Amino acid sequence: MQLRVGLALASAVDTTTIIVTKVPEGEVDLTCGGVPMIPKGTEAPPTSADPAFMHGSLLGKRYVAEDGTLEVLCTKGGDASLALAGKLLVTADAKALPSSD
Repeated sequence: MQLRVGLALASAVDTTTIIVTKVPEGEVDLTCGGVPMIPKGTEAPPTSADPAFMHGSLLGKRYVAEDGTLEVLCTKGGDASLALAGKLLVTADAKALPSSD
């Protein structure tokens, strides 16, 4: 799948929805619950999730690939987990704000 910043995607196996905020070049294999994500608003074909990718996704959290090439914002949480090329995405650490002494 070719991604672009601002693209809204939905899970085909649960309620998870995301917005892409940083993309790698070229084609990517972005999944939720082990099943490829679909453009938000399109009908998902009947399918079932892979139990190995059912750890959940949380509303409002940013998820990133380990190498930092992909970042997404979860706009609706669900029971399935996000993954890039079979590797689970991790939540991004909060960035420290400068002190305002």
